[in-house]
Amino acid sequence: MKNILLLCLFIVVSNAFVNAQELKSPDGNLTLTFQLNKEGVPTYSLNYKKKEVIKESKLGFVLKSDIMLNQGFQIAATKFQSENSTWKPVLGEQKEIQNQYNELKADLVQEKSKRKVSIYFRLFNDGLGFRYEFPVQDNLRHFVIQEETTEFNLTGDHKLFWIPGDYDTNEYSYTTSKISEMQSLVYNATHVPLAAQATIKNLATQTPLMMKTNEGLYINIHEAALKNYPAMCLNVDDKTYSMSSHLVPDAVGNKGYIQTGSFTPWRTIVVSDDARKILTSKMILNLNEPCDFEDTSWIKPVKYIGVWWEYFTGGGSTWAYSDNQDVVIGKTDFSQLKPNKTHGANTKHVKEYIDFAATNGFDAVLVEGWNEGWEDNTAFKKERIYSFTKAYPDFDVKDLSDYAAKKNVKIIMHHETTSSTSEYERQLNDALNFMVDNKYNAVKTGYVGPIIPRGEHHDGQQMVNHYTYVAKEAAKHKIMVDSHEAVRPTGLHRTYPNWFAQESARGTEFESMEGIHPDHTTILPFTRLMGGPMDYTPGIFQGDLSVYGSKKNKLSTTLVKQLALYVTMYSPLQMAADLPENYLRFNDAFQFIKDVALDWDETYILEAEPGDYITIARKTKGKQEWFVGGITDENSRTATIDFSFLPAGKSYTAIIYEDGKTADYKTNPQSYNIRKITVNSKTKLKQKLASSGGVAISVK
Repeated sequence: MKNILLLCLFIVVSNAFVNAQELKSPDGNLTLTFQLNKEGVPTYSLNYKKKEVIKESKLGFVLKSDIMLNQGFQIAATKFQSENSTWKPVLGEQKEIQNQYNELKADLVQEKSKRKVSIYFRLFNDGLGFRYEFPVQDNLRHFVIQEETTEFNLTGDHKLFWIPGDYDTNEYSYTTSKISEMQSLVYNATHVPLAAQATIKNLATQTPLMMKTNEGLYINIHEAALKNYPAMCLNVDDKTYSMSSHLVPDAVGNKGYIQTGSFTPWRTIVVSDDARKILTSKMILNLNEPCDFEDTSWIKPVKYIGVWWEYFTGGGSTWAYSDNQDVVIGKTDFSQLKPNKTHGANTKHVKEYIDFAATNGFDAVLVEGWNEGWEDNTAFKKERIYSFTKAYPDFDVKDLSDYAAKKNVKIIMHHETTSSTSEYERQLNDALNFMVDNKYNAVKTGYVGPIIPRGEHHDGQQMVNHYTYVAKEAAKHKIMVDSHEAVRPTGLHRTYPNWFAQESARGTEFESMEGIHPDHTTILPFTRLMGGPMDYTPGIFQGDLSVYGSKKNKLSTTLVKQLALYVTMYSPLQMAADLPENYLRFNDAFQFIKDVALDWDETYILEAEPGDYITIARKTKGKQEWFVGGITDENSRTATIDFSFLPAGKSYTAIIYEDGKTADYKTNPQSYNIRKITVNSKTKLKQKLASSGGVAISVK
C-alpha cells in the first residue's frame, strides 16, 4: 500500500513538472513559463522583474487543410542547456558580442496523430527568442502552413510605435498611439501613395513593433533568422490587447511550404525598463547562424556619394537616356535613339562625382540609370524591363572603371529590378560576372512595384528565398549587397555579412515626395534597425527643394540633425546623399561627414526615448577617437552628454556641430555653429537641440 501511494505521488509530481516548465535568464530578471493546457495546447508566458510582460499565450500551427498542429500534445521530453560565449562580427556596432542564454527545448507529440513538433526557448538577459522545429518523422514530411497560431497576449493598452500590416511595403510613416486607438487611425495610416501595397484587411501591424507600458516597460516584438519562411506581421485585437502571428501568403493563399527536418525563424521579445537597453540588445544577432565564409577580408564599410539625389530634387535630371517609351531589351538599338540630354548617368558627369569622392576621401560612387531600360520601367505589366550587362551609349563602362581605379574609388553597381525578380534571377549570374570583370564590388538592388512572379509578395516565402539567394550568389563573387524595398532584416547580416545594408523602411528619398515626420528617426532605431543596418541615405544640407524649381518639399530636420544621423542610424554603408555643390557651400559642416567612422569597437547609448530623442556615442574601430550623435523630434530639448565613456585621466578635443541659436527645422534649418572644447571622462555637457534638431561631436 505504501509503495502504491509513493507511486501515485510520483506520477502527480511528474505530471506537474512535465506540464509546467520554468526557465530564467542568466541574470534572473526574466522568467519564462511553458506548459500544456487541459486541451494539450502549448502555451508560454513571460515575466520581467516579477512584472507580467506576456500573459499565457498559445503556440502552434494549422496545416492545410485544417490539420490542427496546435492541440492534443503531450510532452515527450525536455532538455535544458546554457551558453556563454563571445564572437566578433565582421562589421558592427561593437567589436565583440556576448552570446549568453539559458535554453529549454520541449519535444511534443500529438497523442492521436503521433505528429511531432519541438519548441526551443532561449532566454537572454535582454529578452526571449523561441522557434519551432519540425523533426524528421514517419507520418509528416512535406506540408503546407495554413496559419501559424503563435500568440503574444499583452497586459494592457500599451503605447505603440507602429506601421500598418502589409505584405508588400514597409515604407509607411510611423503612428504613435495606444492599441485601442489603432482602428480609428489605420485608414489614414494606410491611404498614402506607395509603389506597392497589399494591406492586411483585419487590424494588423508589422514587426519590429515597439511598445511602452503604463508601468514603464519597453517591449519589442520581431523575428530573427528569417529563411525559407514568410515574414510575420501581427494581428491585433484592440479589445483584449492580444496579438497573433500573421504570415505573408503566396499567390494562391498558402503561407509556407515546409519539409520536416527544418526550423522556423525565431520569434523575439526584447524587454527592459530602460529604453537604452532595447537599443543595446544583440539578441536578434545572437539568434542567427554564424558566418561560414572562409574569407571575409573583402567585406568593408563603405562611405559613398552618388548620382541619385538629383533625380529627386525636381531639377530635371533623369534615369532614362531617351524619351522613347517603346524600348525592348535585346531588340532596341539604343545608340540609334535620340538622347534626351537630361540623362544623369553619363561618363562626364560620373567622372565629376568620382573626382569629388577622391578629393574628399569617399570610398565609392553609386550610379543609378547607367543601364538600358529606364525609358519604360513599367512595373508588373512588363517582365523584361532592364539589361543588367548593357550600358547606355553615353556611359562608358571600361573608361569609368579605369578612371575610378586610378582615383582609388569604387563604383557601386545599381540593379533596379522594378520587382521583376524572375527576370533578375535569369540575368543574375551574367550580371555578377559583369561586375567582377569591371571591378565593381558592391551592388544596390531595388524592388519597386508589385512582384513578378505575379501574385507573390515582397515579404512572402518565395521572395525571402530570393533575397538570400542574391546575397549568397553575390558572396561567391566577393560582392557586397545593399537591398532596397526588400523584406525587413532579421539579423541575417551575421550569417551573410556581405548583405551589409538594407533600406526596407521609409528613407530619405521620401523627403522629396510625401515627406517624413520629425520623430521618424527617433523611432527607427527602436523598430526597423532592430533587425539590421539601414541605408537611410542622410546628409541633405539643402532641404528646401523649391530652389531647384519644380518641387516645394522641405526637409523635416535641421542641417545638424542630418549630421547626427550618421551616428544614431547605424550602418557600415553610409551615403552623403546631397549634391556635391551643397557640400561645397557648407564645407565646414561637411567635415563631420568626411570624418565620421562606419565600423565600431564600442557603442554607448547615452539617452533614449522612442519617438522623442536618442543620443549615442561610438568608438571608432582600432582608433582612439569617438563620435557622438544626438537627435530630437519636433520638440526642442537639452541633451545631457556624459563623456564617462572616455578613458580616465586623459583630455581630448571635442569638435561640436550644433544647431544655431535661431535654428528651427521649419524656419531656419541651416543655422548651425561649430566650436571646440576640451573634454575628459568627467565632463557632462548640456547641449541645446532645436526643433527636429541635433548635435554631432567628433572627439580625438
